[in-house]
Amino acid sequence: MSMLNDMLRDVMSLIAPPSCAICGKPIAAGAVVCPLCEMTAPLTGLWQQAHNAMNERFWGLMPVVRASAMFWYVEGSPWRDMVHRFKYAGRWRVAYNMGRWYGALLRESGLYADVDVVVPVPLHLVRRLFRGYNQSEYIARGVARELGVKVDVGSVSRYCYNSSQTTQRRDERWDNVEGIFRVRRREALKGKHILLVDDVFTTGATIMSLGETILKSVEDVRLSVAVLATPRHSLHIKQ
Repeated sequence: MSMLNDMLRDVMSLIAPPSCAICGKPIAAGAVVCPLCEMTAPLTGLWQQAHNAMNERFWGLMPVVRASAMFWYVEGSPWRDMVHRFKYAGRWRVAYNMGRWYGALLRESGLYADVDVVVPVPLHLVRRLFRGYNQSEYIARGVARELGVKVDVGSVSRYCYNSSQTTQRRDERWDNVEGIFRVRRREALKGKHILLVDDVFTTGATIMSLGETILKSVEDVRLSVAVLATPRHSLHIKQ
């Protein structure tokens, strides 16, 4: 299977040579950004810290073992624009390759070595059909590959269709995601250390709703969180 994937990647490289997701310059197959953009990436470094500002966002709300974000989500930044492209413009390969980069960072930190399974935040079927894919699933698949664990996309579902949270206030976001998830296969998650993966963390309402649903429905689980991006203000960090 990996040989077939390599062949397909080589063919795609000939048809559409890969380019940096930030600046557009040509890059090597399998890469996501060029060396210069990688060097200047607004990385948080949170994955290297057992206790950090993101862990603190969950205190008193949901027990987590680890929590981190890969890079800072800044208005007007090309990194923010990249997230919008893989979320809304069909650039799912970028999401997957960013997940692999992030997964390698998590692996190298040694703090996520005991993760058993990766679970992406699910999309409702209607939104998935409209968009064509779940960007968080592709991030999760990249992360899982680097951590050497499986990704589980079937044990939890989003059974309530809720409105987009992009323009909602903090209190509206919490109301909007209450009770929208359901665990379908408890035994598949029982006793596991689950890494929840999403693209962007703002209020944390969505990923906490998912986590609470799992904790209430499944015995003997531990949760960690890895999101691709977060604004500094979401972690109460000054710019």
